[in-house]
Amino acid sequence: MDTRAIVKATGFLVLTVISIPSNLFICCAFLHTRLTEAKLTPADIILCHLAFANLMSAVTRSFPQMLTAFGCQNLFDDFGCKLFVYGFRVFRGLSIKLTCLLSTYQAVLVSPATSKLDSLKLYIPKYLWHIFISLYVFCFITSVHPILYSSSKPFNNTIPPFSFNHEFCYVIYPDYTAFISIGLSHFFKDFAFIATMAGMSGYILILLYRHGKKVKSLRSSDHGNSGSRAESKASRAVVTLVILYTVFFGVDNAIWLYSLTIVRVAPLISDIRVFFSILYTSVCPVVVIVTNPKVKAKLKTSRLKRLPPSTDTSSSSL
Repeated sequence: MDTRAIVKATGFLVLTVISIPSNLFICCAFLHTRLTEAKLTPADIILCHLAFANLMSAVTRSFPQMLTAFGCQNLFDDFGCKLFVYGFRVFRGLSIKLTCLLSTYQAVLVSPATSKLDSLKLYIPKYLWHIFISLYVFCFITSVHPILYSSSKPFNNTIPPFSFNHEFCYVIYPDYTAFISIGLSHFFKDFAFIATMAGMSGYILILLYRHGKKVKSLRSSDHGNSGSRAESKASRAVVTLVILYTVFFGVDNAIWLYSLTIVRVAPLISDIRVFFSILYTSVCPVVVIVTNPKVKAKLKTSRLKRLPPSTDTSSSSL
């Protein structure tokens, strides 16, 4: 293997090793909390769905990309390619929309009673499952193009123009019109949700800044402010996720837009775009595990269960 192949294989291996176990752990932690405590907040439910979307994104893209980087060939037939490429498009879209929903709900949660968002404090929890169903249906319907154009091998083993080479599968568009129109429609669809979550995160930062100035001016004690501190920590975690997603989205889609202007994309450019398109599936669960109290508690409990039982032995030293 040359240097580029080694770096590529190592990078996708690290992403896969982090993303699949960590997202699976978050899903199990929230499900266990739901079964044992019978209560999850709307933010926790959104995070659980986000972890599931990231998990499926890693399974459908990061994992086969890693196997291909290590030299595995002919992973799928045409049906498998359509299923995996379609699945990645669906769950990548869900990841964007659920992060947007999370930032919107957190902005609503911390907004003052005089804000126009205050009316959504009861609306979002009440219709949360309706929102989930709408987002899932929207993503499944608007991501159908891989079913039409994905294949395991190009015709006559020659990669035609207006196509994307995922190495384990190919997405081959019939002409430039389909190539550019589908690409731009995906970009603007994703950009609308990115812009919304960025706006909500900016609003959260303004509220946190005002709250910090108010606390400083009053010189209030920490007593009785645990709820406020918890909301502030949750808000900062959400803003962190949004900033990370915006950066990764920017790199991914800058390369995506560039690829729409040329007939064939260089393999190195394609590798960088794919890496950034799935990087969020590894970074997001790390942020959730570090910042979410329920997930941290489950992680601590699982660690304690793995420790061997201590024995009461006394020793004396001279």
